[in-house]
Amino acid sequence: MNIAVIGSGGREHSICYKLKQSNKINRLYCIPGNAGTSEISENIEIDPNDFEKIYQTVLKKKIDLLIVGPEIPLVNGIVDFFEKKKIKIFGPNKKASQIEGSKIFMKEFCEEFNIPSAKFKKIKNINQAKDIIKDFELPIVVKSDGLASGKGVTICNSRKKAIEEIDKILKGKFKTSKKVIIEEFLKGEEASYFVISDGNNFVPIGTAQDHKRIGENDTGLNTGGMGAYSPSYLINNEIEKKIKNKIITPTINGMRKKGYPFKGILYAGLMIYNSEPKLIEYNIRFGDPECQILMMRLRNDLLNLILSSVNNNLKKEKLIWTNEPGITVVAASKGYPEKFEKNYEITNIKKIKFNSKRQLFHAGTIKKNNKILSNGGRVLNATVVSSSLSKARKIALDILNKIKFKNKYFRKDIGYKVIDR
Repeated sequence: MNIAVIGSGGREHSICYKLKQSNKINRLYCIPGNAGTSEISENIEIDPNDFEKIYQTVLKKKIDLLIVGPEIPLVNGIVDFFEKKKIKIFGPNKKASQIEGSKIFMKEFCEEFNIPSAKFKKIKNINQAKDIIKDFELPIVVKSDGLASGKGVTICNSRKKAIEEIDKILKGKFKTSKKVIIEEFLKGEEASYFVISDGNNFVPIGTAQDHKRIGENDTGLNTGGMGAYSPSYLINNEIEKKIKNKIITPTINGMRKKGYPFKGILYAGLMIYNSEPKLIEYNIRFGDPECQILMMRLRNDLLNLILSSVNNNLKKEKLIWTNEPGITVVAASKGYPEKFEKNYEITNIKKIKFNSKRQLFHAGTIKKNNKILSNGGRVLNATVVSSSLSKARKIALDILNKIKFKNKYFRKDIGYKVIDR
């Protein structure tokens, strides 16, 4: 088969890396890809939201299957576009994608199908906000309704701050939506739970814990994710049973009842407190950087799982994982998630030996004149599987210390809650 992966981040590089291990693949493409994907696939420079241009490439290159990495093309209806053209594509359609694309849709869906989640209110104007906010204890969570690249959520420690954030969103802080909700702050620890679904059945496809904050000890601004480890040590058999019964099963059944079965990767961001899971949010694709470590720990042929979802025949088979835990640490450009500079040369990558237990996945990189340059906020992901998390982290940090580029920044404490305990 000829396969194309859509996207340009660390997630897409790790998906390409995993797909490359399948003996069913003839040609592998990445649209648009990055400097890392260019080493294992053919990059094609097309905007992931230019569906018509991608379609022409699909015909020209005889591509049999498209695998969509990021959420924006999914929310914009890429699956509907290619299904109409009778091209196989992996991911949820536009209506099903609302579960990530609209916080309001997701919260109302949770209410309708009795899925445990935080108390919330939709805000229509600033006067209503001032009135409603009195009923919420501090801190208050303010969320933009639409996609905001991980930057649409603010935890406010005062009502004044919450009103300011609400006002900014109502006035158009985010291009995707001027709608806003407020939520109660959930106590507990966060974990990520992933399933793959064909619209009727689902199979769990790993657990992980992400570190969203830019600073050590989970301080500072929210980011797209500065590192992750897998498996999540919070999710034991008892909690997993609750996640499946109270959250995932009602979601898969509820989406089908509403007339838009969910096909693809469903990623539940959870808060676990006193052994009870609550849903913080849903994502409609693999998390980034969680995907990177999941792809390193997964032993199944990823293509077989994806084809089972696309062809509506996902069997309830158990996935095979390496017994060893793993970690991924993100090297970012200093200044991220706010202003940062690009186009710094990255050196020393070729001096490091990589294998099935240690990989470097590229996120924001580009190749120019045979040089690899930084091209984004999150630049590289050192991803390592080892006998313990502490060993995995030590190796990952060693990799990032050896790699050189100007304004390199990475957290040295990923996994600290588990390792330091």
